[in-house]
Amino acid sequence: MTRSLQQRRLGAVLALALAAVLGGVSVVGDAAPAHADQVRDLEYWLNDYGFTQAWATTKGAGVTVAVIDTGVSTSVPELAGAVVGGTDVSGLGSSNGQTPVGDGSEHGTLVASLMAGRGSAEGTGVIGVAPEASILAVSVAFGSSGAKLSNDDQIAAGIRWAVDHGADVINMSLTRNTLDWPSSWDDAFLYAFDHDVVVVAAAGNRGSGTTEVGAPATIPGVLTVGGVDRNKTASFDASSQGITIAVAAPSEQLVGVVPNGGYVQWSGTSASAPIVSGLVALVRAAFPKLSAAAVMNRVIATANPNGHVVPSPVYGNGLIDAAAAVTAYVKPSTSPSPSVLLQDWIHLHRRIDTVPTAAPTAAPVVRAIPSSDPPLPTDTAASPWLPTELTLTYISVPLLVLLGFAILVTLFGIGALRRLKRNRSNR
Repeated sequence: MTRSLQQRRLGAVLALALAAVLGGVSVVGDAAPAHADQVRDLEYWLNDYGFTQAWATTKGAGVTVAVIDTGVSTSVPELAGAVVGGTDVSGLGSSNGQTPVGDGSEHGTLVASLMAGRGSAEGTGVIGVAPEASILAVSVAFGSSGAKLSNDDQIAAGIRWAVDHGADVINMSLTRNTLDWPSSWDDAFLYAFDHDVVVVAAAGNRGSGTTEVGAPATIPGVLTVGGVDRNKTASFDASSQGITIAVAAPSEQLVGVVPNGGYVQWSGTSASAPIVSGLVALVRAAFPKLSAAAVMNRVIATANPNGHVVPSPVYGNGLIDAAAAVTAYVKPSTSPSPSVLLQDWIHLHRRIDTVPTAAPTAAPVVRAIPSSDPPLPTDTAASPWLPTELTLTYISVPLLVLLGFAILVTLFGIGALRRLKRNRSNR
């Protein structure tokens, strides 16, 4: 049985990358525990991308990931004990963020299970890529007119709450479907970056109308995730493309848990993002002293080009490699921190919107005031015969110069003539 969820507009432009938005959602077997082992067998990415190997080093214990989404249901066995806190920023859900709200309300639970699911029993059920990481559930009600905040403001409020309550990583499986974002997000994302939080965002999906990467995946400093198919080739429908993509992860034939306890197979970067968020959790657990920038650098530097020219707008810097990310030697990065990247962008692009608080005080204008003319000379009987400034400048002085020159020439000539006569007489 297959069902599709269509992409919804969130307010004017914000759109949530819902599970079926990113492809199809298929029910796997049924919700009965007897079929749960089939689900574990479908989780091909655990081996193909090195997660089972990485678990020999860490499973993400001690790291907290905030899922800003439609809420995370803890009624399913896979998420029992995984959620350690939460909130609702829409005014429509429960105070702990564990009541699914808004359009596509199952979405947040799907995301959380793929990232940090515990399984339903030993070897059965959905197990996330970081099965010992903790979750903060931040519920937002996209597409609901009764929300107390706009969609944009819900996102900003959710980020701040997550940072204040100990998030090490924030997962954002959503897209605004625009390259730009509201200025309220500037402050919210800077707040996260300044508190050393890694923000992971989905690139979006062409198959659901996102033809190019949209915010928050376009925000400088965010770790943006593109998607590939089962063969590790760029997914046409289940991933958008763009120069902000940092790494690629599986985005097709992924398995998650819905709030009623059923298992579904779904596609899209909405599912790729929590896989990378889980990887970030593993890296933060393995290297607890690394900064957010260094953690992102480790994920990017250990990515596998898989025969492709990278970086590229399709694969970013390559396909994630969880085993290498938690064990390999990685040269420290000299790139600016996420906070600096975003601050530079704000300085360059928000200047036109900046209104000065007070006009600068104009410098006093200094005007030149002419001095009074000197008094005219008094005429006397001898005045016509006395030299004036004019006659001195243009007549007297030139005549004196000529006279002096003539005297020098005459003296020189007389001296030369006398010398000539003496020479003749000496012969």
